Amino acid sequence: MYKNQSLTNVSAELQYQGLLERVMFSTLTTASCCVFLFINLTMLFTLRSKPVFRETSRYVLLFNLLFADTTQMALSQLMYILAACRIRLTYPVCGVLTMLGQLTSEISPLTLVLMSLERYVAVCYPLRHATIVTIRNTGLAVLLVWAFSSLNILIRVVLLLDFPFSELESLQMKDFCSDIALFLHPMSGHYAKAFTCFLFVSAGVAVTSSYIGVMVAARSASTGKASAQKARNTLLLHVVQLGLSLSSTIHNPMLGALSTIVTRIVFVRIQNVLYVCVFILPRCLSSFIYGIRDQTIRSVLMYHLCCQWRHSVVQAKADR
Repeated sequence: MYKNQSLTNVSAELQYQGLLERVMFSTLTTASCCVFLFINLTMLFTLRSKPVFRETSRYVLLFNLLFADTTQMALSQLMYILAACRIRLTYPVCGVLTMLGQLTSEISPLTLVLMSLERYVAVCYPLRHATIVTIRNTGLAVLLVWAFSSLNILIRVVLLLDFPFSELESLQMKDFCSDIALFLHPMSGHYAKAFTCFLFVSAGVAVTSSYIGVMVAARSASTGKASAQKARNTLLLHVVQLGLSLSSTIHNPMLGALSTIVTRIVFVRIQNVLYVCVFILPRCLSSFIYGIRDQTIRSVLMYHLCCQWRHSVVQAKADR
């Protein structure tokens, strides 16, 4: 009897620790995510606040990148909170959330490719830059990126609908909502892996080629050294951003391997840390990079951030 009572106490204590850790991690990730969302949303507002941002191609591309990253961050945090609260969704609701997340996660690397090509043209073909990289051409390129990503999502939806949902007792999911949980058809997993490899290999080749082209141009006497150096640094940052985007694609396989060699509680802790490092931090990187490096953006961004902070303080004092 005493042994059973002791086991019951240990089990209750472990459950309490698990609940306490879940609440702690959920609070920390939600708080940090809200801060990053606030910065990203302020950055998005900044990029639409002045004509110079709306009429310059690289700022239009930056807005598209930030919009995709911000949406992806918000969706990731929503699904994280649902999982932490042990809320199981239906297949249609999970499908909509997952497909939106997939769409925005594919927009980011493709937009980085466009931004790299824009810098390559600016350095290697400075006299033709104004005629090649126009607002109209930039808008068309952004539309093509969204169309290509939407086509991929449409194919995934078709593969998902091929599953015989009518044979299920209920559309309620037995597991938490995730990409893996929607790989109901064997072809879905194979297609997702093939498309991910194609996307990031193509994006990696494009960004790396642009970087090499700018380095070659920097050695030319006909190219401005300062402009080439700045473009080279920007492209190097694009390579880093692309690598961070790629890290999210190996998140699930990494967790699958870890789940077989560590205990449940250690696995949950590692999962929370990886979530912050892989999904949250990379999505706010663009705001920090361009908000600090670009002098035109920095002054306007700091103005809006300070105004928002002062407004919050005044509102808090008024509420008292």
